[in-house]
Amino acid sequence: MKAIEAQLSQQEDTQISLTDPDARSMQGTGKATGTVGYNVQCAVETEHHLIVAHEVTNAVNDRSQLLSMAKQAKAALGAETMEAFADRGYYNSEEVLACEGTGILPCVPKTQTSNNPNRGLFSGDDFIYDAQPDRYICPAGEHLTKGAVRSDRRDNIDQYRNLTACLTCALKPRCTPDNKVKRVKRWQHEGVLDKMQARLDRMPDAMIIRRQTVEHTFGTLKFWMGATHFLTKTLKNVRTEMSLQVLAYNMKRMIKMFGVKPLIAAITA
Repeated sequence: MKAIEAQLSQQEDTQISLTDPDARSMQGTGKATGTVGYNVQCAVETEHHLIVAHEVTNAVNDRSQLLSMAKQAKAALGAETMEAFADRGYYNSEEVLACEGTGILPCVPKTQTSNNPNRGLFSGDDFIYDAQPDRYICPAGEHLTKGAVRSDRRDNIDQYRNLTACLTCALKPRCTPDNKVKRVKRWQHEGVLDKMQARLDRMPDAMIIRRQTVEHTFGTLKFWMGATHFLTKTLKNVRTEMSLQVLAYNMKRMIKMFGVKPLIAAITA
């Protein structure tokens, strides 16, 4: 145990797999699931459900995968602009910001980290940002203005508050039950996230389209693979195995779309 502890201290991700050195314990819903394996990424186009890009990593979650997969999909499609639908596991403000100016329009639902709504309290969504005067409007209709000092933890986070109206507000028990003044934090590039949310608001079926597209593809691949999924070990071999699965999937999709002979003719052309 002491020897493994010393070895573990040298690992960047604090994990060691004794069965497969590249495998990692994956995360789900913010915590480790105990499933040791690999993180498979697939980008599927919505018209024909073909896999246009895929990747196998040992990243334990999807939070850093949005830009990479979207860029690969955009290049494969030869598109100038592209909407990228992903589930909330991909929500990462830095990744969304990195998509700016690339022609990629990410559509990722916001991660709900606050338990306030379940406690009958106001959440951040109840505070409306007014861009022109740079202030927030609280549920009581009062204005929260930007403080002179930014957050003490991150120098790109502003704090908005109302030092006078907050303490005597009738809605204070639903906002800040203690004696503190309500503070609303705003990231320096929050406008990028606001634009993405506005896109999602205009597309109420966006996540339904996502589920009908990529989840169907993953379900088919897992059905073919069986209970064991991957039969090989190490990242290099698993990537090769996944590439063969994707090739088979796309070929069967194209045979379904226009038949064997036209596909052979297209391959030999």
